[in-house]
This record gives sequence, C-alpha cells and structure tokens, in this order.
Amino acid sequence: MAKKPENLSFEESLNELERIVAELERGEVSLDDALKQFERGIGLVRSSQAKLEQAQQKVAILLAQDPQAPLSPFTVEGE
Repeated sequence: MAKKPENLSFEESLNELERIVAELERGEVSLDDALKQFERGIGLVRSSQAKLEQAQQKVAILLAQDPQAPLSPFTVEGE
C-alpha cells in the first residue's frame, strides 16, 4: 500500500510525481486509473508545497536570528 503523501520525504514525493506523469503521458492507463493517479499526484503536490513552505520558514527564522551573520559558500565534504 502506498504511503500517504505527508509521510513521504520531499524527494520521494518528487520521484513518485515523475513516475505518475510519465505513466499518464504514455496514455496506456484506463480512465479510472488515470483519475486515481491524478488524485494521488494532487495530494503529492500539496504535500510537497507544504514541505517547501516549512523549509522557507525555517530559513527565514534562521536568517532573522542574526541578520548580520556573513554568508559563506557551501562546500560538499570530499571535494
């Protein structure tokens, strides 16, 4: 059974959305299945938007804590 959209990570939601779009674009699904996939996709989009908004709020809060803090370039370990 598929997890509820709110229980998926942002990346998992994006992967599933990509799969749904590809399947619908192929046009090989019945109308009933296409509607179910579309409904699932809408739930995934809404959940992903909420997660993005939460992340934006966290960033805004962190930046507001010390607006004078200098920003530094992001580097990945091992490079």
